Amino acid sequence: MASLDSFKARKTLTVAGKTYTYYSLPDAEKNGLPGISKLPFSMKVLLENLLRFEDGRSVSKADIENFVGWLEDKGKAGKEIGFRPARVLMQDFTGVPAVVDLAAMRDGVKALGGDAQKINPLVPVDLVIDHSVIVDEFGSPRAFAKNVELEYERNAERYKFLKWGQGAFDNFRVVPPGTGICHQVNLEYLAQTVWTRNETIDGVEVEVAYPDTLVGTDSHTTMVNGLAVLGWGVGGIEAEAAMLGQPQSMLLPEVIGFKLTGALKEGITATDLVLTVTQMLRKKGVVGKFVEFFGPGLYNLTLADRATIANMGPEYGATCGFFPVDAETLDYLTTTGRKADRIALVEAYSKAQGLFATRETADPVFTDTLELDLSTVQPSMAGPKRPEGRVDLSAVKAGFAAAMETDYKKGGELSRRVQVEGENFDLGHGDVVIAAITSCTNTSNPSVLMAAGLLARNAVAKGLKVKPWVKTSLAPGSQVVAEYLAKAGLQADLDKLGFNLVGFGCTTCIGNSGPLPAPISKTINEKGLIAGAVISGNRNFEGRVSPDVQANYLASPPLVVAYALAGSVQMDLTTQPLGQGSDGKDVYLKDIWPSNKEIQDFIQQNVTRAIFEAKYADVFKGDAHWQAVDAPKSETYAWDDDSTYVQNPPYFQGMGKKPAAVSDIAGARILGLFGDKITTDHISPAGSIKAASPAGAYLTEHGVAVADFNQYGTRRGNHEVMMRGTFANIRIRNHMLGPNGREGGYTIHYPSKEELPIYDAAMRYQHENVPLVIFAGVEYGNGSSRDWAAKGTNLLGVKAVIAQSFERIHRSNLVGMGVVPFTLAEGTSWASLDLKGDELVTIKGLANVKPRQMMEAEITYADGSMKKVPILCRIDTLDEIDYFKNAGILHYVLRGLAA
Repeated sequence: MASLDSFKARKTLTVAGKTYTYYSLPDAEKNGLPGISKLPFSMKVLLENLLRFEDGRSVSKADIENFVGWLEDKGKAGKEIGFRPARVLMQDFTGVPAVVDLAAMRDGVKALGGDAQKINPLVPVDLVIDHSVIVDEFGSPRAFAKNVELEYERNAERYKFLKWGQGAFDNFRVVPPGTGICHQVNLEYLAQTVWTRNETIDGVEVEVAYPDTLVGTDSHTTMVNGLAVLGWGVGGIEAEAAMLGQPQSMLLPEVIGFKLTGALKEGITATDLVLTVTQMLRKKGVVGKFVEFFGPGLYNLTLADRATIANMGPEYGATCGFFPVDAETLDYLTTTGRKADRIALVEAYSKAQGLFATRETADPVFTDTLELDLSTVQPSMAGPKRPEGRVDLSAVKAGFAAAMETDYKKGGELSRRVQVEGENFDLGHGDVVIAAITSCTNTSNPSVLMAAGLLARNAVAKGLKVKPWVKTSLAPGSQVVAEYLAKAGLQADLDKLGFNLVGFGCTTCIGNSGPLPAPISKTINEKGLIAGAVISGNRNFEGRVSPDVQANYLASPPLVVAYALAGSVQMDLTTQPLGQGSDGKDVYLKDIWPSNKEIQDFIQQNVTRAIFEAKYADVFKGDAHWQAVDAPKSETYAWDDDSTYVQNPPYFQGMGKKPAAVSDIAGARILGLFGDKITTDHISPAGSIKAASPAGAYLTEHGVAVADFNQYGTRRGNHEVMMRGTFANIRIRNHMLGPNGREGGYTIHYPSKEELPIYDAAMRYQHENVPLVIFAGVEYGNGSSRDWAAKGTNLLGVKAVIAQSFERIHRSNLVGMGVVPFTLAEGTSWASLDLKGDELVTIKGLANVKPRQMMEAEITYADGSMKKVPILCRIDTLDEIDYFKNAGILHYVLRGLAA
């Protein structure tokens, strides 16, 4: 349906002899939207979206007029809009369960008497298989081939299922394994900055041009904001709704302007910059807000630098970190092999719409601003537990010592070392056992990859060697990266230090680091050592990188190489030598650090348009392994009851055409009392499955050998594994077991007072028909956009999560699965309420709940006393109310399609 076009914005634009229809922001400003040219660029993209989709229902004239009001209230009015992204991006960890849900919805529609073909993506969907490769083999020329072989062995069922989906669904493409990570493939190939599609308007077929926008089932979808593409991470359930034509319900956001001035100094990397930005924005508080970068310093950053900053949006908590179109955008599109007519359209369209930035562009109106002089950025790392835990490189040693005292309670053991059985070396606290150049944050950026290669070359020339206890790996973000490192001759030097190519995928940063050598793992665990990892990723949460490693640091690729040489975070690399060279003399970091000019010369010579064109010429074909995957061709999927990877989920079984009435939460038991910053990794781990866990027991019962367990991430197509894995992270701590209670997914069942795995307790409560609630601290659910963190919570029988605050994506996912998020009043926590976990909780009035309504939780204590606690319902919009009343967003969509 064509837009109602209340503001007479529909115009035509001719570029290189071709005519496009578009919705003109300058014309809309003249025709009733005064002042909108002053909006932030990201807000203009949202406004264009509403102008194009105005239908009087999901987008009204008043919704569009609220953008004028934004110039006054600056996003604090909480006005709701429906945003329709141009496309959807998925990776396989989150993509497999999404395709499972679509397959189940086809079954569900048929059961309700509808047409299964109605379950089809209505917008383009790209799924990039990038999360499944594990670093089993490393430090050898055969590492890549061996890891790929193991990947296909482990994931044959999943890949067969995805290949079925590629054939069964329209508008659905799969980028095969071994191509690169979704974010970099998106940046280098899929994204177009300006998108087009053919539509029929007033009986005439036209080609409509509009800003490229997307949602992705990975939180780091924001990386493409660096290419002026507005997009952010959502859970799989939201992505599925977007695919099926549902608008993304959201509030007009506050937009924080981040002014950049100056330029980075010699020797400072994009990683140093992004860790600084992340720390500043976390301190500022930007959760649920847009961040937009502006100022003269913007023009001193390459597009890869911008993408590095944008990638870390989830780490600083923002919905997006947006950069406008400018000359650098056009240069990048040219270098990466985009077609000339598309580049011409991007330039002409952006300029016509007031979306093209130059040094002379007036600063937009922002909700608030902060500023960074790029020349003040120092060499940096972040750790040992948080991406925002940035410290100067010179302070890493002291920071680890402090963490040993406060976090690990081993302050007196800093100098303790232990002999490794069967080896001629010992290990100590802070020894770096993993040094990984990973794909996500940094390999979008040739400057840091070239720097790593050049530093490796200089280290080899000096005769330096990696310490024998370090597991080294290089997992580039795309085949392009591997090609330019090889072309530059630098891969050979990285190989000499053990940084051989191990695969194209997320690897170490998502817990796919693979096992450490057995003697090292044994020493760490039996002797209680706090081992270290240094990775060029974006997440260093507890229990994520490796079960053997507790102190995890984020660093630039050249610093990853440097720490592999040094072997310990108990060293100050600014003053202490990395080691002795072949001449017996001390070698310092400054002796082998390449100059900015040398790095840029290598980029100029080796990062070429020809490489991008060659590597993306046939991107969907895949290698011989992928081509050999045999997938069935059918409208609905033939579920295999014996599969331990893909199962038909229970969400739609027995579902009626009308939703059941909503009931109050009465006499609920508490399943967990959790602390601050409980991540989606804590709630639904992606890493290894322990044999002595409910999920391990399930797999064992189904004849799966421990060696073939794979990880939770690859099992997300099987709800039986995933619900057993919910709250099963080895580092999660449930305070119901006391302040020093055991780590791992345990709780106390009441009234029996038995200590049980959380899954087992939840199943007992379900058998007893007892509803459940969870209490938590601040920023509950931060980290990856993991829909299983909400799905698993739902399947355990949790009806509400009551926290001090939520991370944006997880709050939305909970609502999408029919679980109500509530926040406590400022200054109130479960600790201040003196909760122990043996209380009963009742919440009344849910049948008629309104968006963001103040309600009460009635808490009955073990002694019989009762307290009424004010709580804010974080179902934020009217659309979300509909989802909740239907027991979830997918049920809502399914009923609509079956009607």
